Amino acid sequence: MGPQTDARRHFHEELGALEQQALGGVDLVTTQLSRVLSALEHQDVELAELVVVEDDRVDGRYLEVNQGILSLLALQAPVAGDLRLIAALLHVIKHIERIGDQCVNIAKLIPLAGHEAPIHDQLLRHVLQMGQLAESLVRQAKASFAARDVHMARDLVRQDERVNRLQREVFQLAIDIGDDPDTREWATHMILVARALERVGDNAVDIGEQTAFLVTGLFQEFSDASD
Repeated sequence: MGPQTDARRHFHEELGALEQQALGGVDLVTTQLSRVLSALEHQDVELAELVVVEDDRVDGRYLEVNQGILSLLALQAPVAGDLRLIAALLHVIKHIERIGDQCVNIAKLIPLAGHEAPIHDQLLRHVLQMGQLAESLVRQAKASFAARDVHMARDLVRQDERVNRLQREVFQLAIDIGDDPDTREWATHMILVARALERVGDNAVDIGEQTAFLVTGLFQEFSDASD
């Protein structure tokens, strides 16, 4: 095995490690999503604060993957297939970082409502259901990328439509919630939470689009929700 072959093998090993590092970022943000949904359900301000603090880990992973890719490119010129994976990973880690930011946005809304918010049960249930669906979307996006499964990736659009439908229902419930100022303020916060969760779903679809690009070599938006 010559030096060129050794270098190519090392390049592929490093690229594979970077993919695992990027996909590990999905695990970080699904943990963040789970935490922030629990904090929302139980009005747990301390848990919400932990979500804000832990976003540094998500940001750190984003920087590590980007720097790792730049360092790898400095070692050896990639062939076309490698370039496709590199381009896809740069997009994937960007969307992971954005999901982390949406978790922070939700976490920062929780203390504003206080410990005894005037919760409207049906509205809260809709928001939590949105969150569960969004978390499922993110997990499916990771699985589709890891398996190079375009069918699974395209199925994200169907799932995301359920998130979008719930968001519209949340908005209508909030509009119809009544005249009590405190309740209306809380409902306004829930509209913002629903918007953040809708963006999480969109970013999961965007990761699915990168799966299709990786397999086919062609980029095509699955839906108008993509950035």
